[in-house]
Amino acid sequence: MTPQIFQIHGLVSFTLAILLLFLGKSLVQRNALLRQYCIPESVVGGFVCAAVTTLFYFGLNIEIEFDLDVRDTLLLYFFAGIGLNSDMRQLLKGGVPLLILLVLAGVFIVLQNALGMGVAEAFGLDPKAGLMVGSISLTGGAGTTLAWAPLFVDKLGINNAHELGMASNTVGLIAACVIGGPIANRLIRRHQLTPSGDGSLEVGVLEQQPHQSMDYYDVLWAWMWLNLTLMLGYGLNLLLVDAGITLPKFVSCLFAGIVIHHIVLAVMNEQRLKSWGGARLGLSLISDICLGMFLTMALMGLQLWQLSGALLFILCALSLQILLTVLYTYFVVFRCMGRNYEASVIASGFGGIALGSTATAIVNMTTVTQKYGAAHQAFLIVPLVCGFFIDLVNAVIIGMFSGI
Repeated sequence: MTPQIFQIHGLVSFTLAILLLFLGKSLVQRNALLRQYCIPESVVGGFVCAAVTTLFYFGLNIEIEFDLDVRDTLLLYFFAGIGLNSDMRQLLKGGVPLLILLVLAGVFIVLQNALGMGVAEAFGLDPKAGLMVGSISLTGGAGTTLAWAPLFVDKLGINNAHELGMASNTVGLIAACVIGGPIANRLIRRHQLTPSGDGSLEVGVLEQQPHQSMDYYDVLWAWMWLNLTLMLGYGLNLLLVDAGITLPKFVSCLFAGIVIHHIVLAVMNEQRLKSWGGARLGLSLISDICLGMFLTMALMGLQLWQLSGALLFILCALSLQILLTVLYTYFVVFRCMGRNYEASVIASGFGGIALGSTATAIVNMTTVTQKYGAAHQAFLIVPLVCGFFIDLVNAVIIGMFSGI
């Protein structure tokens, strides 16, 4: 029987996301295990909502749909804040690590697709269907899945490509939120790494850091700079589209923030820079809120019942993909990125790259740095790798494996 669809208005959805973020924070504070392994509060709250909507679907035959249009704007605000808090000197230093991380991600995409095709063949399916439980849905995310699924249906005759991809993306997104923190926590303890203890975080504040004074002018300054950055980011994105270059909007906003930050530093005198220093606190606060709200809303919108179509195949494939991600991140990514604290934070983000999305990579790193201290280089190279370069590499590798 067709389920009854119950739509939730955008303002109600947004308000519910705030309540879920409070719920997630409360549950994390009360559970030592969640705190120990750096499980994000937004993940806990959002997944509670996803579980409840699933119960409504199977128990009452009611499909709940949330209006989540504001979600993507929150992500743009977040990356604008990352850019505004960045330092070009750190970005230049990140050139070689960025290249290394991109190579590591490219190798992993090949392994991811080979594993997916192998599992599909073991289940008696077209091996190319395994690409939908590989880098298309995991490294690529929902956008890449929606782009490739019609081609797999029309050109390869894999009629359930869309369902396989979206279901895999759902599982991957949840797993990406869960594995990042524990990986970094284990690496820091196992290798006795020295946390930075640097309280000047791109997002939020250190858990043990005393609250710094901030007035509403600091938040207002930050809000103004963020809006200016979004305007410039939109403009850059339009110019790139006209030039035939397609980039996610958040990458344009990230670059716009870097540009504005260095223009401000160049033209402001010492007295005016004090207002910029206050605005940095406001930026960290707003960025923390936007990221938490984004991921909460992303998990709220998950439709877990989509997993039921090819449940055994998907669960088997994704279990192996998660295991591969953990092993590759722990034994390869961490070592190749320098075996230091920055490398452990990058490793926490790699799980987000490999299984979820840019947002899950950043929220994993945010949770770790709020506990152990800032990792400025990680917050620059990871968004660039998973926001731009990796999509190009992924598209080439998918084309090679699929023959499309």
